[in-house]
This record gives sequence, structure tokens and C-alpha cells, in this order.
Amino acid sequence: MIRQLTAAGLAILILSACDGGSKPSATPAPLVRDVTNPATHFKATSSKVLATVRKRGYVACGVNPGLPGFAYPDYRGVWRGFDVDICRAVAAAALGDANKVRFTPISAQDRFSALQKGAIDVLSRNTSWSYSRDTGLGLDFAAITYFDGQGFLAPKALGLTSAEELSGARICVQAGTASQDNLGDFFRARGLTYKAVLVTSEAQGRQFYESDACDVFTGDISALAGSRSALNNPGAHVILPDVISKEPLGPVVRQNDPVWADIVRWTVYATVLGEELGLTSKTVEQARQTASDPQTRRLLGLDDDYGALLGLKKDWAFQIIRQVGAYHEIFRRDVGSDSPLKLDRGLNALWNAPKPGLLYAPPLR
Repeated sequence: MIRQLTAAGLAILILSACDGGSKPSATPAPLVRDVTNPATHFKATSSKVLATVRKRGYVACGVNPGLPGFAYPDYRGVWRGFDVDICRAVAAAALGDANKVRFTPISAQDRFSALQKGAIDVLSRNTSWSYSRDTGLGLDFAAITYFDGQGFLAPKALGLTSAEELSGARICVQAGTASQDNLGDFFRARGLTYKAVLVTSEAQGRQFYESDACDVFTGDISALAGSRSALNNPGAHVILPDVISKEPLGPVVRQNDPVWADIVRWTVYATVLGEELGLTSKTVEQARQTASDPQTRRLLGLDDDYGALLGLKKDWAFQIIRQVGAYHEIFRRDVGSDSPLKLDRGLNALWNAPKPGLLYAPPLR
């Protein structure tokens, strides 16, 4: 046995000598992805819409012609509201200036065709994300900015406690919208009757409702809150507790430019991440000087160049929060406690809030 082992050892030595003394190849080191500069690992396809926006000098945004809390011109003609601020945030990301945006008031009937034809770059008009709209129009919903549902606005004097007490009622509803279809589904499912009073806009619906041309007014609850705030006596009207549908609202873009869709999507997420990290428009500049938290530093463009992946500047998210605000500021200012609507956060609270909501942004990493 000893002689056999010795012979085997000699054979190995001889083979090694015949190899010219070369060292045996080392085991390949595992590949490690360097994430310190993600832009060096992937170059995004350029966005035609972004190029057009920069050449033109402003973002073209389609909005509601007049819905309190979401999109309306103030007494000076300056556009205000939740959907308006989403567009301003996109302009801050794409152009570094939230004021470089022009607003086009668009009816519910024309909103999708205006986007399809390229008359606007983004539609931010209290529009619900649904299967048919997402798959059948050549459009993409970039993100959910407001979790809503359809409800009913009624005179407090009627003493109603539920929409199921509305059998035989005259109900104002905007024609050609999801609200019209949802209304029919709700009443058919319960064997109830009603008379639809079709209107062409929220403004006309308010007018008909206040002039007693219909008994109740149905639509997204956030829109009904806006309509109620514009009535002569808002306190004389209530929104019934029933929520008869899911209405996830958000900005819409054309489906043929995925990079632009990502820009709009991450603009929304930047406002949510800003709230998660405790940033505000008043504190973000100081945070950019002192932040040590890695998540905050990435969001504000202090570490890594995530903006380059979308063709944006390094400080794109910083500009959004500095010029427009984090999500909670936008909500509070336009539809929340600092607005006439006084809407609670509800489902639109952060996922980790004391009273958790559905608001959740993917991590920036």
C-alpha cells in the first residue's frame, strides 16, 4: 500500500513538472454588482416625451376644468389642487422647475383622446384605474395617487342613512364615466329602481343637484366632497356612508414611452418616500446638508445618481419635495385639514402610520 501511494505521488509530481511550472487556475471569484453608481450598469432608453418637454420648455398637463380640491383656477387664474400639484411635481423632476407646466382643462369625455393624440404629456384628472382603461386604450396608469370609492351626496334634511334607501330616487351622474356604470350595477344587484339624470360635468351635476333637478348626486367621494364645498350651504349636505366601488385615481400617460411612465411613477413615489422619511418642503434643504440616513441621502441625490437612470438630474427628487412638497403636505394643502374639503387621510395614510392606510412606495435602491 505504501509503495502504491508513493508511486501515485511521484506521478503527480511528474505531471506537475510537465505543466511547465504553471500555477493551477484559481476558483473564479463570485461576481459582485457594484451599486455605488447604478447608472454605470444600465443606460435607460431615452424618453421621447422628456426630450419634447425639454425642447418645448414645459410639461403639458390635462386636468379637470374645475373640481375644488383637485383642479381649479383661483381668483387670479392660477391653477390649484391635488392633481395640479402632481403635474407640478413632474415638471420639477423633468425640468427642475415646478412652474414649467401648462394646464389644459379637459372634459371626462375627451380626456383619453387628448392624451392618445399627444395634445398633453400627462393626464392628471381624478381618473380611475381600471382593467379596460389600462389594457384597451394604449395608455398606462403610472401610479395611484388617491385611493377613492364612489358614494352619494344627499341633503341632510332627507335623513338618509344608506344608499339602499334610494329606490325610486332621481340621481345625478356624469355621463360616460365609470360612475354611471357603477350606479347601474349597484341598483341592479339589489333589485332597486332609480332614474339617472345625466350631466356632462361635475359643475353641471352640482348645479342640477342644488336646483333640485335630482335628489342625490353620485361620483367619487373625493369629488363629492369638492362639490359639497362649492355649494351655497355645505353643512346642509352629507355624503352617505356607502362606498359602492373601488376608484384608484392617478396620472395617465401614453403606453409607448416606458421611461416617461417611470418618470411620472417615481415622481409620485418621491413624494410618498419624502413623507416616510419625515421630509417637508421647509426642512428638505437643511436635510440635504445634514442627512446621514442612507435612504434620505439616496432620495435627495447625495449618494449615487439614480436620476441618470431616467435621464434626470441627480437632485430630481429633492426639487420635487422642495418646490411642491412631500405627499402629506400636498394632501393637507389641497384636500385635507388646510382645505375646505377637510378629508381624512383614511386609505391614503401611509402603510406604517398609527392608523395605517394603503399608501406604499417601493424602495429607492
